[in-house]
Amino acid sequence: MRIVHVLQRVDFHDGGPPRAVVDLCSVQQSRGHDVTLLTTDAKDTPAAWAHGGPEVKLLPRPALPRGIFLPGQLRLARSLIASADIVHLHAVWERVNTQVASVCRRVSTPYVITLRGMLDDWCMAQGGLKKRLYLSLTGRRCLEGAAFVHCTASGEEAQSSRWFPKGRARVIPNLIDLSPYQSLPGPQEARDAFEQFNGDGPVLLFLSRIHEKKGIEHLIDALPALREHYPGVQVLLAGTGDEHYLAGLMRQAQASGVEGCVHAIGHVGGSLKLSLYQAADCFVLPSSQENFGFVQFEALACATPVITTKLVDTWREVVASGGGMAVEQSASALSEALITLLGDADKCRQMGETGRSWVLETLATETIAEAIEGMYQDAIDGN
Repeated sequence: MRIVHVLQRVDFHDGGPPRAVVDLCSVQQSRGHDVTLLTTDAKDTPAAWAHGGPEVKLLPRPALPRGIFLPGQLRLARSLIASADIVHLHAVWERVNTQVASVCRRVSTPYVITLRGMLDDWCMAQGGLKKRLYLSLTGRRCLEGAAFVHCTASGEEAQSSRWFPKGRARVIPNLIDLSPYQSLPGPQEARDAFEQFNGDGPVLLFLSRIHEKKGIEHLIDALPALREHYPGVQVLLAGTGDEHYLAGLMRQAQASGVEGCVHAIGHVGGSLKLSLYQAADCFVLPSSQENFGFVQFEALACATPVITTKLVDTWREVVASGGGMAVEQSASALSEALITLLGDADKCRQMGETGRSWVLETLATETIAEAIEGMYQDAIDGN
């Protein structure tokens, strides 16, 4: 197939969506498809793509306010779309998507759009009036004109579908390139890099974008009760993002008397990230919203037990994996779950092994790639 992906910015500081698109493009190219990524910012596209990978085409910066392109700026996009079998749009609020969708409809090229959690209840409550206005003016037409609206979990479909009542949703998990997880580096690299592993208490890991929706404050609130059982407990916050929010978290830790066990370690990538997952006793994602939550499944793939909240769209999948628990988003629920889990080393080990097996089988890269190809073919056949 000739596939064109559209994502406004490929910047990994934006969280999961650019990572998901990069993985998807790479895997599809490796499976013999002709893949082009259309973007205004190719900052984090892999250098290896220059040697036989997906083709990257740069759009100019939008000339008009609110991210709107002049017609002449989309000349390249129109040419690519007219010759494509399928166009895959990513995210909801970028104006480039509505303009590209309009081009697709004019030249009769089918398109699908992946929501990336942006119509979930929590997200719609943030600046909701503007979002509802945008949907009523152009967004709903873009969604309902798609061959399929791609949701990555049934929980996302349940929350989002009311915003495109005449559209067609299809649920397929995010594609994860699991090749780095087939042979893991082991925990020693992380133990050498972070002194917190040299203590006598468990180490809890949060690894994601630092953002208020991640609910890290609930984990910090859980620490006083947790320290009564595990005085040496340490929490590593891996990631970058909202510095103001992070500063508030550190003030919160100081006010609660737990500043000595909360450590912001910044961005961690490559083999050190996998080693960090392996070295941690538990991965904790106390988020208010995630449509998929890559990091949960990365942790499971590294045989690390996961605790998440029931506000995450994929919490049922995490529980079904056998490697995770889902609780209410509160300090008491988190501390209770952690006290119970950390007190049973055999259970932790068993959960880790079970979760890893589940991810490698259920979310196998080839399986998800085939499901996405099936969605594309159905879109093409129905056009």
